[in-house]
Amino acid sequence: MALTFVVPGLDEAASEKAIAILQNRLSQEQEAALVLKHAHWNVTGPNFIAVHEMLDPQVEAVLGMADETAERIATMGGAPDGSADAITRNRTWKPFDLEGRHSTEEYLQALIEYYDAMIIDDRKAIAELDELDLVSSNIMQDHVQELEKFQWFMRSHLA
Repeated sequence: MALTFVVPGLDEAASEKAIAILQNRLSQEQEAALVLKHAHWNVTGPNFIAVHEMLDPQVEAVLGMADETAERIATMGGAPDGSADAITRNRTWKPFDLEGRHSTEEYLQALIEYYDAMIIDDRKAIAELDELDLVSSNIMQDHVQELEKFQWFMRSHLA
């Protein structure tokens, strides 16, 4: 990957590694927004409106995370790939496989599992970024904090 520039205090090799990690996280953040919107459109049954309305702010927040991640990649001299193909090309996580109309409980459980994997992957990225670029690591830490809060909302709804 040819960088446009390197931010002060980072060398090119560290920047390239950090950008690759961030691109992977960007791809999952973009997919997560799509997954959440899919669930928003397809939940049914008791508590429909509560779950339906809970998911839209999560979609917006996750899109904001993706934007922040993409802007960090660009800030570091990289070219963020926001294409649909990038999601599948960069996928290292299990795809969300619940399709069609299902109960709020089924969607929430599937989303909790999706968040589990995403948070684990984000925490791994944080550990790697800690060695490469603390600014990028801090961005991911903020994302994890918000994802854990969203997951708490879902878990509490099912409790």
